[in-house]
Amino acid sequence: MATPTGSWLLGTETAVSRTLLLGWVLVQVVGASGSTGVVAAYNLTWKSTNFKTILEWEPKPINHIYTVQISRRLGNWKSKCYFTAETECDLTDEIVKDVKQTYSARVLVMPANATGYAGEPVYTKSPEFTPYLDTSLGQPRIQSFEQVGTKLNVVVQDSRTLVKANGTFLSLRDVFGEDLNYVLYYWKSSSTGKKTVKSNTNEFLIDVDKGENYCFNVQAVIPSRKVNQKSPESAIECTSQETSLFKDKFFIIGAAVCVAVVFITALSLCLCYCRKARARRSSKKSAPFSVA
Repeated sequence: MATPTGSWLLGTETAVSRTLLLGWVLVQVVGASGSTGVVAAYNLTWKSTNFKTILEWEPKPINHIYTVQISRRLGNWKSKCYFTAETECDLTDEIVKDVKQTYSARVLVMPANATGYAGEPVYTKSPEFTPYLDTSLGQPRIQSFEQVGTKLNVVVQDSRTLVKANGTFLSLRDVFGEDLNYVLYYWKSSSTGKKTVKSNTNEFLIDVDKGENYCFNVQAVIPSRKVNQKSPESAIECTSQETSLFKDKFFIIGAAVCVAVVFITALSLCLCYCRKARARRSSKKSAPFSVA
């Protein structure tokens, strides 16, 4: 049977252990946040589409501010978005300088009211980011399409990027070249069965059934990538053979009307000429002979 003194000692040891554990946790928190008492940024995430690139993080600041720095691998840190209360920073102008480079960013946090603050800022480093491999592909657009007989021609419009060369903004095709493919999904408007065709250019010319209407959309793809291979699919477009037939009939009728007008005009001129010729002959016959 345990004595009262033994129970008291056991309880005291337990309380001391809990206190020591709590103290250790507090030390870890203070160590992670530095002596300033501010909370380090976390959940640093790259958001990038067609090379438009923003770094996001948490938490929303209360009594602190942020500065973002970016660096190429083994390069020097360059500060951006100085002393901001926002939780995002647009780094596009840095990464488009060389989209095949690998970049890192870090978010520094300092007290908002620390005028002339000279302490070491708390910072959190982002994952590495290589724009050429990691930027997402934006939704493509269909520039034009035409169905003539048994041929359907579809042209995809390349998205513009913020990457520049010689002062000109480049398209996705300019940046990726033949690494960029397009996939065309097409089907009869009266059916749900889709067919697929791929191209490493921006144009498709496919065989279809004459007189049938077709619907289709496209998707950008970079097969060599391990992630972010595909863009969202474009909006759906459809052909209209009824409209095409109407146009054909309109042109045929128009041509026939033009021919008829020309024929009637020519016939009228001819009849008018003939009437005048007969009138002249009649006038000569009825005129009296003059006597010498």
